[in-house]
Amino acid sequence: MLATLKELVTDAKEKKHAIGAFNTPNLETLRGVIKAAEELNVPVIISHAELHEDLIPLDVMGPIMIQAARVAKVPVCVHLDHGTNFDVCLKAMHLGFTSVMYDASTKNFEDNIKETKEIVKVAHALGVSVEAELGYIFNSELGGGEGRGHLSAEDFNSLDDAYTNPDLAKIFVENTNVDALAIAFGTSHGVYLKKPELDLNRILDIKRKIDVPLVMHGASGLSEKEYRIAIENGITKINYFTYMSKAGGNAVVNFIKEADAKEETVFFHDLALIAEKAIKENAKNALMIFNMMKRVDV
Repeated sequence: MLATLKELVTDAKEKKHAIGAFNTPNLETLRGVIKAAEELNVPVIISHAELHEDLIPLDVMGPIMIQAARVAKVPVCVHLDHGTNFDVCLKAMHLGFTSVMYDASTKNFEDNIKETKEIVKVAHALGVSVEAELGYIFNSELGGGEGRGHLSAEDFNSLDDAYTNPDLAKIFVENTNVDALAIAFGTSHGVYLKKPELDLNRILDIKRKIDVPLVMHGASGLSEKEYRIAIENGITKINYFTYMSKAGGNAVVNFIKEADAKEETVFFHDLALIAEKAIKENAKNALMIFNMMKRVDV
């Protein structure tokens, strides 16, 4: 069933757990994620990242996502991830997306407020939720690409210059009326080349200043303990994709190796099912942690 971002993260905030948000740039990933959520009977967010337009256009994947959400047995928010211009956000809204992320974090603070505020006015008039971003969420050299390019912690004079400032977060939320705020505290988009330096206490500092649900981007590759502390400190939406996609890829590689060893023919439809199953299991593990259930590593 279709749900808005605001509905899901408000409920998660009250229950002190997090909603998993998964990019779904193909049918196998979409099916795997929704099956995982249904098996656990938990709500979920399926996202189309503007970055993935080269994999499949919003015009094609969007209606498929919306239909999958409508018939799902659990509440599903259909979300645009990292929309960087008004046109793509409006297109998603007109297609029926229940949430958009407008990412003006590349711009100065004043322009970020001004542009986000305009998107919020339009979206709220249509019953659509809005997420925004403040601060710098790093991009890994491997598998990253969302947000502002391939900068790392070493490119800043101090991590304070990259991480979300709690006082600015308060000003930003009060002036934009966003439904959720993505904050920076050390995570990265993509595959980690080294252990990230997380400032988990910054989540608490921001939470003391503002009352909107907080979002973690670049969440793949963290430990179960780090996820749980982040949630306990106030994270209510977790974006997770890279390591789930990696699990699907690894499953396909292993299947092909085994088939080659046995001199068996490999069919593409078999690869799609193998990937879907691995994606589902990885997403299920993540959802169990995000919903504060007892589970193994992701």
